[in-house]
Amino acid sequence: MTYPDDWRDKARHVRLLALDVDGVLTDGTLHFQSDGQETKSFNILDGLGIKLLQQSGIAVALITGRESPMVSRRAEALGIAHVAQGREDKLVALTALCEQLDLPLDAVAYCGDDLPDLAAIRAAGLGLSVNNAPEYVRVHADWIPERSGGQGAVREICDALLSCQGRWDACLAPYLDGQG
Repeated sequence: MTYPDDWRDKARHVRLLALDVDGVLTDGTLHFQSDGQETKSFNILDGLGIKLLQQSGIAVALITGRESPMVSRRAEALGIAHVAQGREDKLVALTALCEQLDLPLDAVAYCGDDLPDLAAIRAAGLGLSVNNAPEYVRVHADWIPERSGGQGAVREICDALLSCQGRWDACLAPYLDGQG
């Protein structure tokens, strides 16, 4: 796949992918059982993309406005060490994480889908959204994957980052050899 040169240049410098959860890793639908328990659906394609990024040396973080045990479980299953829940102040949370990791904001790709994400999308070195986000959010993103949130958009982002950084062939090779 080809990407615009300005987007490719920004993607080359990314060392951290920070993601909103509801609407990005999920389709934004909240499911509540009769006992009040909340459930979420995550896309398996996104999960492997996240693992490939981490194996390639790109850290991944989740910054979400809601608190959910499912987010903790999913993060643990994927080996995501940086999880900030209950944070509507996405840029403040992202800035604190960058300070903790000693990373400048221009080394971060941030993907969000709604108003609480706008400041982080605009401040990150590579601002991303998903194609089912409102237009007033998407216009602030540097790039928008073809897929929707919860439907493989994060995988598309991961694949694009790996490709732009020249790491895709190394990620693909073990699977071609039956070692993946």
